[in-house]
Amino acid sequence: MKCPLNYTMSLIGTKWKPLVLFHLLDGGLRSGVLQKHIEGISNKMFTQTVRELEKDELITRKIYPVVPPKVEYALTEKGKTLEHILRSLDRWGIENFK
Repeated sequence: MKCPLNYTMSLIGTKWKPLVLFHLLDGGLRSGVLQKHIEGISNKMFTQTVRELEKDELITRKIYPVVPPKVEYALTEKGKTLEHILRSLDRWGIENFK
């Protein structure tokens, strides 16, 4: 039997995944707006991170057929179940950041 915590960490345990998920808690965001919310992430890492989250069914990507291209990311129902964890991590950071 696999460890449940190991499973959870495999889905959200990188440097960038929790930040992407956290910024989508209040609703979908366009790709560029979401990337700007995540200080220090490169284009390559952003693309890799959102693709992994999409593969793991935590976020969805909607592509609009317009020029210039418009891409929007949003949490899936599965992704929304991480809200308590993400908000708890944010609260802990607020309380302990010095």
